[in-house]
Amino acid sequence: MGHIQDRWWRPKKDETGKPVLDARGRAAKEKTDLYGSGDRYKVRYLDPEGREKSKTFPDKAKKAAEDFLISVESDKREGRYVDPKAGEKKFSAYVETWYGGQSPDASTQENLRSQVTSQMVPFFGNLAMKRIDIPKVREWLLWMNERGLSLRYQKLLFDRLSSILNAAVEEKIIHSNPCRARSVQSPSPPERRVTPWPLKRMRSVHLALPARCGVVIPLSAGVGLRQGEIFGLADTDLDRDAQELVVARQVRIVANTLVFAPPKSKKSRTVPLGAGVLDQLDDYIEQFSPVEVTLPWEKPGGKPVTARLILTTPEGGACRRQKFNMGTWRPAFARAGLEYRNQEDGMHALRHLYASTQLENGVSIKALSLNLGHHDPGFTLRVYTHLMPSSHERSRRAADAVFKPKQRPDDDPRPGDGLARSSDPETAGQASTVNQMAM
Repeated sequence: MGHIQDRWWRPKKDETGKPVLDARGRAAKEKTDLYGSGDRYKVRYLDPEGREKSKTFPDKAKKAAEDFLISVESDKREGRYVDPKAGEKKFSAYVETWYGGQSPDASTQENLRSQVTSQMVPFFGNLAMKRIDIPKVREWLLWMNERGLSLRYQKLLFDRLSSILNAAVEEKIIHSNPCRARSVQSPSPPERRVTPWPLKRMRSVHLALPARCGVVIPLSAGVGLRQGEIFGLADTDLDRDAQELVVARQVRIVANTLVFAPPKSKKSRTVPLGAGVLDQLDDYIEQFSPVEVTLPWEKPGGKPVTARLILTTPEGGACRRQKFNMGTWRPAFARAGLEYRNQEDGMHALRHLYASTQLENGVSIKALSLNLGHHDPGFTLRVYTHLMPSSHERSRRAADAVFKPKQRPDDDPRPGDGLARSSDPETAGQASTVNQMAM
């Protein structure tokens, strides 16, 4: 159990070392050499590891010292103890230790550092971790709004800050994560439903692309590849006999250097190839021969890996995302007489078109998720559920198989339902009863 030391006064003792009593029979006190200098009260206690800790309080703050000691002992019993000095570490210093527990992927690390350095360190950097409280997080949310950041980006940053503070709680740096307080509202971007391109738009852009780059259309809209996966596709990844394609690598940029890396899911996947898509790939490869390209694996200085890339620059190098988007992709819209829409016309729109046509033709969510390389079919369902063909007509037919509808002379048979219209009086009676119940 800890105790509180009065650094200004001490028990008075006589020449023999016995306590001296005052006129009321209480222990007499005398001033120490520290009287009037510095903080008066010093709380001494042992932390859960048995190490002695202390905290000082000024004159007339004995109640605060007592409350602190009670709080410390209570936290120790409940396993919530946090060393007060641990929270004095500045945010900018603590976050450097946080990076090490995140994904080792070089590109992911680069993105994390960019987000934290540009949007958190300017606001929280010089603050002690224990000073990042609910009001401070609210101020930061306003600060992001004033900077004109989109709600979607604000949500990503908020979740990132919450992850950092969660780690600090687990490491006993701070008591709680203010981002999880009910009085702090996480940014809530409006729901954005995917709207697939009409086929006419896809064909217009396809015709407007340079012949050397047109292969991105069937690879994305016909196979569902991401842009980086298209840039990293080799001719050896095609299996013409099985009509399959293996997604084994992508091209990424790390520290402004092109590298090969695993697909986003961190594992390769096999995607079925339609005969028409395979024809377009064969025609393209006949016109533009694959080129051997060597890049480091995952990070600058990584192990060199060589692949015979299908799509390369005219100079025979791997494609760079920003240069391709600004120099090839966007200009194609102008040549096609189309307006480029920032949120809707990136190459990712072709993956949405692929997903919609797959669903329209009866491909299951699970199979589509595997083809797209999603980590979870639930994610695929959340993104594309509104594109799934309606099951209402199937439900009606299933009910009609049990409760036969009446045959109406002026009614045309329902197209494709294949259900016989019974004229049996008993069945007709059942249908009549069901109709009355529905009313």
